Amino acid sequence: MPDDPHESSPPPRTLALRIATLPRDTNHYGTIFGGVVLSYIDQAGFVEARRHGTHRWVTAAIDRVEFKAPIHVGDVVNLYATCTRFGTKSVTMLIEVEAERFTTGETVPVTAATMTMVSVDAAGKPIPFRSPPTVGSVTP
Repeated sequence: MPDDPHESSPPPRTLALRIATLPRDTNHYGTIFGGVVLSYIDQAGFVEARRHGTHRWVTAAIDRVEFKAPIHVGDVVNLYATCTRFGTKSVTMLIEVEAERFTTGETVPVTAATMTMVSVDAAGKPIPFRSPPTVGSVTP
């Protein structure tokens, strides 16, 4: 039976960031600080946004983040990005965070967040992200 042309496939989920956790990122319980995970989410969003335009990208919003499971020192953290909306100057994406357990290799869902990133020029003014590249490399 032919595929329904009105039915769309889900947007692709791509690995945006993969990080091995270190003791410096942990609290006194041996689990990763929530703020470190938020930083990972922000970095993964930037990596995904850069796939859509070589510009400076800034975080406009990160929605509610609820932790379902801890990340332990030694776990590998995988962050997957799925674009859910394209504006003219912004990209909204779902960032899913999973931990690969150091001791068992099991993959555990940790959290997910929807975030919006905006492409900006050198002065910080929003610009269309489909415009020609504004940066060849990131410089201060």
